[in-house]
Amino acid sequence: MNQDLSIVQLMLNASWVVQAVVVLLMVVSVMSWAAIFRKVFSLKRVRAHNDDFEREFWSGTNLNDLYAAAAQSAKHGGPMERIFASGMREYQKLRERRITDNGALLDGARRAMRASFQRELDVLETNLSFLASVGSVSPYVGLFGTVWGIMHAFTGLASLAQVTLATVAPGIAEALVATAIGLFAAIPAVVFYNRFAHDIDRVANAMETFMEEFSNILQRNLGAQAQTPSGH
Repeated sequence: MNQDLSIVQLMLNASWVVQAVVVLLMVVSVMSWAAIFRKVFSLKRVRAHNDDFEREFWSGTNLNDLYAAAAQSAKHGGPMERIFASGMREYQKLRERRITDNGALLDGARRAMRASFQRELDVLETNLSFLASVGSVSPYVGLFGTVWGIMHAFTGLASLAQVTLATVAPGIAEALVATAIGLFAAIPAVVFYNRFAHDIDRVANAMETFMEEFSNILQRNLGAQAQTPSGH
């Protein structure tokens, strides 16, 4: 008699432990793909915002005008724009307190930008730890389901007087499905984790470069302001 060895039928005939493992892995896989798609669109949006702001920053726009625009669109702007706004905000606050030490002004702006940079980096790295966990744990969860399923299959065969390949195959096949589902959940998570980690590193490097360049601009402005009185 021909047996139905389709995956659905195998799962319906599997033990409850194997079924629970497969359901868990399928749920994790769906969550993993949802996190992947969110991160793809999120990083694409971040890069677009950063490129737009950097283009405007280097177009020669006045820093005060740029800061006013960045302050108004803080929630809808990109990370680089918010980093710039935090640095300018701290810089202007220190100037309002009549702090004349150029080093203190620059250090204050840099600390504010560094704190904003860390917050932005934390947001960019959201869901990365989840993908790493899925990629590393899912194969072992699937392997657990496979080992349990094979144990269950051989326990059931112990009561049979004659064992053939036809009687062994369904139990082993249903157990191996758990490992296959575990790999199905793990492989995309690992691939996209590595891709996202690389993309986030590039975005972080771009933001750190911008902070250094902006700090240099502030330093030049402070130097020019310090020389102005001596020219009169």
